[in-house]
This record gives sequence, structure tokens and C-alpha cells, in this order.
Amino acid sequence: MVMILDAIYELDAALVFSAVLWILIAALIRGYTGFGSAAIAIAGLSMFLPPAKVIPLVLLLEIVAGIRLLPSVWRHIDWRQLRFITLGALLSTPIGVLLLATVPADTMRIVIYTSILIIAIMIGLGVRIPHGNHAVTVSSAGAASGVINGAAGIGGLPLVAFFLSKDENALVFRATLTAYLIGLDLYSCGIAGSYGLIDSNTLVLLIVLIIPLVLGISAGNRQFQKTQPNSFKRLALLLLATISTVGLLRTLLIQA
Repeated sequence: MVMILDAIYELDAALVFSAVLWILIAALIRGYTGFGSAAIAIAGLSMFLPPAKVIPLVLLLEIVAGIRLLPSVWRHIDWRQLRFITLGALLSTPIGVLLLATVPADTMRIVIYTSILIIAIMIGLGVRIPHGNHAVTVSSAGAASGVINGAAGIGGLPLVAFFLSKDENALVFRATLTAYLIGLDLYSCGIAGSYGLIDSNTLVLLIVLIIPLVLGISAGNRQFQKTQPNSFKRLALLLLATISTVGLLRTLLIQA
């Protein structure tokens, strides 16, 4: 315990303050929508830490966030979809982690954010994925999510696009996504750890950020209970487009 406190004390004060602020904002959104926190946290923390350090930390925080939300969403989980999504992700996540360890992070971000933005625009225009409930379609969505989660820590976004494209019920959408991300992030963290991407500094920052994470999720979850389904869908689609646009612009500006 003393060693942990000493490690926290040695952290840069500006880093801790900024990290707490970003995680609080991300957690508020996660508690409300069930997604979005990883992209926001990664965008903010990447200003201070390298992506290979940020992504495993955010994955660990996402596990805590999901566990915090799970009791309130359990009865709304679509277990059939969850099984097929998870199957696809299990097969593809190692590919994503390998890309994280070997491919320039900015290259991956450009591809991922551009793809998600295009999907968000298509959904806004009324385009729908055919056979959205077919096992192969659901598994393919999980496979895309697994690659993106392993490579960039934002595997929830393609699934959000998938659920929105077939007008999934907001309660089912949020519950199934929450349960799925817990398993996916645990799996991704295990693989990331085998590549040496999780160290003692990661765990120290995790401890520091748990309190703002839990507070933000609780506040966001309370707000969700008051929200109408149509309002939730509009906000989710807007958030999806905003996250992908900001992420893409930020990456391009860094490279310029």
C-alpha cells in the first residue's frame, strides 16, 4: 500500500489533473450512452502519453466502467447477439493487438475514424445493413469490433454503428454493448499484457482514475433513466459522428 501511495505521489500533477478531467467527462458519457468513453479518454490522454500506454489503461478503465453498469442493464441483454458478436471478436482481436504493437498508431486511427465517420453518415441518411439479425452479419460486426479494439481501444464504435443501422431498442443496444465490452476488454488486456503493454505505471494510473470514473458513470446512468428512446438514438448517432470527426482531424493535424 505504501509503495502504491509513493508511486501516486511521484506522478506529474498536471498529468493527473488532466487525466482525471478527461476520465470524468468520458465516464459521464459512458454512463448515459453505454459507449464513447474509450474514444474520448484515448483522445485526451494521448496528448500526454504514447498510445501504446494509453490504450491498455483505457481498456482497464472500460472494464471497471462495464462492471459498474452491468447490474442495471443485465435483464436487457440480447444473449443471442452477444454470443455471435463475441465469437467474431475472439477470432479477430489478436490481429488488432498485433497491429497496435507493429503499425504506426496514427495510420490505424485515420483508417478507423474515417470508416466510422462514413458509416455514421450512411446511417444518418437512412442506409440500413441488410440481414442485420443474421448470425453471419452479427459475427462480422463482432470481428470488425475486435480488430479495432485491439488496435485502437475503440471497439465499441463499430458496434454502435451496427446497432443504430438496424434501429435496435435503446435498452437492448446499451445492455448488450456493455456486457460485450467487458469480455472484449478483458480479452484485449490479456493479449496486451503478453506484449508487455501493461506495467506498474499503468496500474497506478488506473487506481487514481477509478474514483472519477465511478462518479461519472453513476451520474450518466441516472440521466439515461429519464431519456426517451428517440432522443437517445439521435444523441448516440451525433456522438458517433463527432468522436470520429474529432479523432480524424486531430490525427491529421498531428501528422501535418
